[in-house]
Amino acid sequence: MKKVLIVLAVIIIAIQFIPVDRTNPPVKADFDGPIEIKSILKRACYNCHSNETVWPWYSYVAPVSFLVASDVNEAREHLNFSNWGNLSRKKQVRYRGGIWEMISNEEMPPWQYKIMHSESSLSQEDKNLMKGWSGE
Repeated sequence: MKKVLIVLAVIIIAIQFIPVDRTNPPVKADFDGPIEIKSILKRACYNCHSNETVWPWYSYVAPVSFLVASDVNEAREHLNFSNWGNLSRKKQVRYRGGIWEMISNEEMPPWQYKIMHSESSLSQEDKNLMKGWSGE
């Protein structure tokens, strides 16, 4: 058992040296919608869905760092508010509907994110604003 614990400790220490990409590329065409909506998006969505991620302390500790970086990269691929202005109006409308669908189905913000970021939870007022903005 002692050997297993030593090996495990060595592995945990060793993986700390595996580089993880935690970059924030330049914002190209930021979200330009209503200020109330942008405020909600910044509070609840931008950490993963923009190039303005605030990387928390635990994003520097492996193996959690791998998960956080992967989640942010995947989120940016699906929707990146730092490129919102480059989307056609038609795509923006489609994304607004998709955003509302994810919110109304309680899929966004994800529960595991809300555990560490309670400020990202959406109030009923936030949801009403997002629903109206989405066109639903």
